[in-house]
Amino acid sequence: MTTEPPQPADEPSGAGQGAPRQSLGRAGAIMASGSLVSRAVGLVRAALLTGVVGATGYAADGFNVANTLPNQFYLLLAGGALNAILVPQIVRAKMRPDGDEFVNRIITLTLAVLAVATAALMLAAPLLVRVYAKFDDPAALRLTTIFAVICLPQLFFYGLFTILGQVLNANGRFAGFMWAPALANVVAVAGLVWFMQAGYPSGASPADWTPAMIGILAGTATLSIAIQALALVIPLRRIGFRYRPVWGVRGHGLGEVSQVAKWTFGSLVVSQLGYVVTSRVLTGATERGKVIGESVSGLAAYQNAFLIVMLPHGLVTVSLVTALYTSLSEAASRDDTRQVRRYHDQGLRLPAVIIVPGCVFLAVLAPYITSTFFFSNSLDQTRAIAVVLSVIAWMAIPMSWTYLNDRVFYAHEMTWMSYRLQCVTTGVATVGAVVALQVDPARTAMVLGAGQVLAFVVSAAVGFWVLRRMIGNLGLRATARTYVLLLIPAIVTAVGLLLAIGLLFPDLGETRGAAGLLAGGLVLGAAGAIQLGVTWGVASLFGVREISTALQPVTRRLRRR
Repeated sequence: MTTEPPQPADEPSGAGQGAPRQSLGRAGAIMASGSLVSRAVGLVRAALLTGVVGATGYAADGFNVANTLPNQFYLLLAGGALNAILVPQIVRAKMRPDGDEFVNRIITLTLAVLAVATAALMLAAPLLVRVYAKFDDPAALRLTTIFAVICLPQLFFYGLFTILGQVLNANGRFAGFMWAPALANVVAVAGLVWFMQAGYPSGASPADWTPAMIGILAGTATLSIAIQALALVIPLRRIGFRYRPVWGVRGHGLGEVSQVAKWTFGSLVVSQLGYVVTSRVLTGATERGKVIGESVSGLAAYQNAFLIVMLPHGLVTVSLVTALYTSLSEAASRDDTRQVRRYHDQGLRLPAVIIVPGCVFLAVLAPYITSTFFFSNSLDQTRAIAVVLSVIAWMAIPMSWTYLNDRVFYAHEMTWMSYRLQCVTTGVATVGAVVALQVDPARTAMVLGAGQVLAFVVSAAVGFWVLRRMIGNLGLRATARTYVLLLIPAIVTAVGLLLAIGLLFPDLGETRGAAGLLAGGLVLGAAGAIQLGVTWGVASLFGVREISTALQPVTRRLRRR
């Protein structure tokens, strides 16, 4: 899977030949469009992937474990260091007379560390698979291990992509960095189409996977990440930057480990430990389901549902909070608590206009959404995803609160508090996972998902409590009123739509293939428009001002026309 690119530096500058800057508005539009296209193609990739490996079972969970390993270890081994230490060094390189040489030292060091780590992890693949996957079936373990060996080189290319992308960002060039993941997803989609066109069986059991099948699926997945990284060479050459290996870091300012990096790394370690628990519980549910002869929601079903939930979170919450972050940081640097409270309030209210009706829509209409989107899978498999989606769709709301609170702590350089909140989130989620182990395997993913939702609620509540002690009254009562005024009409509308679809289109979701995708897409598109229209209309009548604020750019353009 492709990574979400890190946010560009607030003040882009850096090594190279002084490429001209893009305007903030244009840069924002380029980043938003690249992210939107990447996510859209990524959803297509997810739909095709379930058609190849299935949404449940050993092969589906095994490939998800293997293809997630490089991403998880990249975050653990390099993600914190690159973003907390090396990237700021790149941004400041413009101030140095040896800027290009300094950046080349950073790139050389990073690639050397990543190459050694990648080779070591490939050798340790059998052990890693046993840590992340709770399979007893020998064929499933063997297939997952082979997948892992082929996918783990992605770790090197994830790091290469990040470091080259930050050089571009430091020169005010954002297009390549934001559009490369879309290209990666296109390559991955092409690989999946190749697999399907070759006539290989869909959802094959582990023992039936041939070397050609494994090579096409895992090989093109890794190729896509390699192309994602190497695609940045062209825009780098256009700004005049040329990489050449330069060894030696002593005496060049790279030996200091900042407090930011320490707490960032700590947060990543905690989150990765939590992911190990989640992965083992969900793959264990798949194993227990096989023993009793049931197809249950496992790791693959959970990750596909989570991918759908992350779409509104990434496009709405992340975009709006990122837009506020610069002003929030400036207010924090001035110790202007009044302005910090104001930006925090905006960050809570504005995303709610779409996040609240959106998550209700996903939760209530989950069976239709999954049967439409995963049109190439059987109804049993799409229902397995729907069961998870109906629970974790609610995660989008407290996740947005936690994301905002973290940015306030970052603005105050309190990364240690983000670490503590990550411990709270992972701790509560782990308790939920332990409870999920005790229930019927058919309900394991649901209970685990509920635990994840509760974890974000608790973490957000603790964050609110700390912020209230720091900066004063957050106005949460008024904010809660906004959420309630959005939530009530959203729930009523979504339930009404569910009943109407069942009455008017009783066969919707049961037709598979392109016909099911077309019919479901049209009906759900119309239903989504009704969901937003009715929710916004009712909430506006009761004084929710954020709706007019969110729609202001559209209404202003309409008035001009």
